[in-house]
Amino acid sequence: MTLLQIQTLNQYYGESHTLWDVALEVPEGECVVVMGRNGVGKTTLMRCVMGLLPSSGSIRLEGKEINDWRAELRARGGIGYVPQGREIFARLTVEENLRSGLLARRDGKRQIPELVFELFPALKDMLHRRGGDLSGGQQQQLAFGRALATGPRLLLLDEPTEGIQPNIVQQIGDVVERLRTEDALVRQIFDAIDRLRTEHRMTVLLVEQKLPFARRLAQRFCILERGRVAAAGPMSELRDELVDRHLKV
Repeated sequence: MTLLQIQTLNQYYGESHTLWDVALEVPEGECVVVMGRNGVGKTTLMRCVMGLLPSSGSIRLEGKEINDWRAELRARGGIGYVPQGREIFARLTVEENLRSGLLARRDGKRQIPELVFELFPALKDMLHRRGGDLSGGQQQQLAFGRALATGPRLLLLDEPTEGIQPNIVQQIGDVVERLRTEDALVRQIFDAIDRLRTEHRMTVLLVEQKLPFARRLAQRFCILERGRVAAAGPMSELRDELVDRHLKV
């Protein structure tokens, strides 16, 4: 079954045409990765699916046309979103950030799902810390947890490993420790996505630049080039020639 179906999707910024007749299918229970060089429209596509940017064409969720739905209706309809740059509430606590996701739940539950703390146990120890005081990797976990709190069936992840890297201005001895810490955070995010799909049958649409990360997680790929779909198919068909032509800088 196809959970998300996109057909002839077009998007404009003023007079600039950014997405051109994009078509994409995301089967239920699978992870589909959207790839491409910087500026080809990957984030724009995710924001269109979430209803944060206007677009023309067709976006169907479980067969229902949702392109006219506002973002909050799409969240209530089962779409969770972890945006590029995280966009957490810096002045709110971790708990308040997580509870903000509960407002979109269809079932009316007002308890933070235990699944959030199973996947990201560090958040449970940080509930009273402000979001702005967390490291980049911790903020990414928080954004992920907030999306899960909505109770989604489809999870949109826009470069979840972006920004998880050591700060090179730190003392050299500290850099080594930070490298270990940040590598562990990337592995934790990988494991979280994999568990959500395999154990909880969650469907994932992922934007990711790290090719090894994407290859291991996703079952299907879609490459964008200048706002158009340049190639798509099962991950086994992502050949080196496609990588060289569309992904290498």
